[in-house]
Amino acid sequence: MKNVQTHDIIVIGASTGGVEALTLLARQLPADLAATVLVVLHVSSQHRSYLPEILTRSGPLKAHHPRDGEALEKGRIYVAPNDRHLLLEPGRVRVMKGPRENGHRPAVDPLFRSAASAYGPRVVGVVLTGALDCGTAGLLTVKKEGGVAVVQDPRDALCPDMPRSALEFVAVDHCVPMGEMTSLLTRLVSQPVKSRPRKRSRQVETEVTAMTVDIPLMEEPPALTEFAKPSHFSCPDCGGVLFELDEEGFMRFRCRTGHGYTGEALSGSQQHRLDAALWAALRALEESAALARRMAARAKERNHIHSAERFDERALAAEAQVELLRRAVLSGPDPSAMPGEDEAADGSEQTG
Repeated sequence: MKNVQTHDIIVIGASTGGVEALTLLARQLPADLAATVLVVLHVSSQHRSYLPEILTRSGPLKAHHPRDGEALEKGRIYVAPNDRHLLLEPGRVRVMKGPRENGHRPAVDPLFRSAASAYGPRVVGVVLTGALDCGTAGLLTVKKEGGVAVVQDPRDALCPDMPRSALEFVAVDHCVPMGEMTSLLTRLVSQPVKSRPRKRSRQVETEVTAMTVDIPLMEEPPALTEFAKPSHFSCPDCGGVLFELDEEGFMRFRCRTGHGYTGEALSGSQQHRLDAALWAALRALEESAALARRMAARAKERNHIHSAERFDERALAAEAQVELLRRAVLSGPDPSAMPGEDEAADGSEQTG
C-alpha cells in the first residue's frame, strides 16, 4: 500500500512574547505527535538560549538544540540556537551561521523558506507573537509551495505585529488563539497531503543557498538579479547594494552576500543608523566647542586677544549647533520600532 503523506513538518516562528506562547504550546502537544516541530525564537546572540530546557520541562516532547546535519525525528522539538540559523534539508537539519535576516540570527523566514523548499505541501508554517513583520515572507513561501499557513490570533498575542502582518499579506488557512493551537496542529498532522505537481522555485532555492554560504553570491550575480532588481538602498550589514523583491505586494530586499530585510525592518535599521550618526555628530560638536573654549582661555592667558576672540567665536558657533542637534536627537524616532534581539529565551526581555 502506498504511504500517505501528512502535514508532518511544523515550523514555528516567534519573537516578543514567544517564550510564554511556546511554553503553552509544548505543554499541550501530545506525546505521540506524528510530526517534527522546528522552532525559531529571536534571541540575543550574546546569551545562550535555554528554550529547549523550558519546553522539555513544560510538556511530553523532548526539545533540544540540534547539531548541524542531525537527522529529523518525529515527536521531537528542534530549537534554533543563538547566533545560528536553523534550516531544513530533506531528512536533516542544518545549523548555520549564515547572513542575518531582518537583523536576526536565528531568523524565522530562513527556516520557513528552507522547509517549504525541502518538504513543500507537508509543511505547516506557524507565526506567533512578535514585533515587526518577521515570518511573513517565509509564510508566503510555505503557501506557494503548497503548505498550510497558521497564525496566532493577534488579539491573543502579547505583541500582535507579526501575526497582523502575516494576515495582511498571506492567504492564511487558520487564525486561532494559543488555547486552540495544539488541537489545530494535531488535527492538521493527521490530515493527508493533497498531491499536486510541484516545481521548485529557483528564487526560493537561491535564497536558501544564501543562508548556507556554500556559494558566494558575489561571484554569481545572475542568481539574484534574475528575480530581483537593484534598489537605491545599501545593506545596513555590509554596505552592498540591496536588490528589491516584490512578493504579492510584500516588499523585501536582499544583498548579494545574503543579508535580507523586509521594507519595515530596513526602515527601522536606517532609523537606528541615523540615530547613532546623530549622537556621534553631537559628541564631535561638543568636543569641538570644549576645545575652542580651552584654546580661547589659553590665548587670553598669553594676552593673544585676536586668537582668543577667534576661538570664542568658534566655541559659540559649535555650541549653537550642539543645541540644535541635541533637540533633533531627543525628538528622534521611537526606539521601540528598531529591529533587534527580542527574547532571551529564559523568560526575560533583552533591551538591545
